[in-house]
Amino acid sequence: MTIQFHDETFRDDYTFHNSPEGIRRFPFPFDQDSYMYSVNLEPHAGGKAGSPFEKRFDVDEHYVAEMRDRAITLAEDPLRCQSLPHMELAGWDFLELVMVSKSEDYPELFMLNRDGDRWHWINRPLGIEQRFTFLDATTLPCGPMEYITRQTQGDHALLDQRDGNLWMDAGMVTSQADWSLDFDIGMNFFEWHAPVPKAHELGVFQRALKFLLNLQQGAPSRRLNWTMTVNPRLDTSPENYHKWGPEKRTVAPGNVGAKQYLRVELQTLWRLPRSNAIAFPIRCYLCSLEDLVTVPKWGRRLHRVLRDLPDELAEYKGFAVNRPVILDYLAPFDDGAPTSPGIFPD
Repeated sequence: MTIQFHDETFRDDYTFHNSPEGIRRFPFPFDQDSYMYSVNLEPHAGGKAGSPFEKRFDVDEHYVAEMRDRAITLAEDPLRCQSLPHMELAGWDFLELVMVSKSEDYPELFMLNRDGDRWHWINRPLGIEQRFTFLDATTLPCGPMEYITRQTQGDHALLDQRDGNLWMDAGMVTSQADWSLDFDIGMNFFEWHAPVPKAHELGVFQRALKFLLNLQQGAPSRRLNWTMTVNPRLDTSPENYHKWGPEKRTVAPGNVGAKQYLRVELQTLWRLPRSNAIAFPIRCYLCSLEDLVTVPKWGRRLHRVLRDLPDELAEYKGFAVNRPVILDYLAPFDDGAPTSPGIFPD
């Protein structure tokens, strides 16, 4: 498999773009013509060839550019990566998971040789080669979680399990949908989900926590989540709201197709072996409306979902102010025809 990595930006001039193949592999989050919160977890055990679900950690055409953007964000705000002292072992667990997965799933891009605790890691796309001693943090340039998440797309939270709950005690978060690691660090599962409307009264988080507390090693799960973003900006953090918040007011009928993006998170959950923590990667994918409607099924379905979504969810998902112009743009692509089940293009 050959991936052509894009030279692109997720800020300032916004040169991000999806190739035609990138559009068709986009993880469209709606499997029917309506949406409401649900646990929607399924086994993360492979998937359709070429899709983001096929490999354990998806690597795509945006990999190099996303890692460059992460480095910019971390240079500006180092608190986007934090790990409480008791989470170092979980960091090593996660480093092992990612290195083994990537070297096995993408052998042309990544290599890992292990001789006892002496490890040799090569990341060809980023030009990284590192020899280190596993479980000895002095042999890496930074902590194990930070080291590997500077080379892994998506945000990553490490959750400690204790007292019948999950606690966000470590993370690398630079491409989040309006939440703050610095604010949430040390919070439990219900505390960091407190802002989500409707889901609490539906019992979604109670069911999800019960499932996660029983998550087994070797049996990861996944789900899709979504929101809307103006411009292809990865860092939509509360800390930088003054940069991206005003951009919502720049959408108009003449530019909505290019400026309004569907932002989808592929969330996976992994039980880690030594620490018993849960790794929670949150991989962000972006696709503009004008690209989405090139798949007729998606154009029809997205119009119906956004049209019928309750107002409080439209506000929470970040597009209430632009819903009229978005729906006006999408309406011509909805001819009223039925849509096939599932998320993939016809």
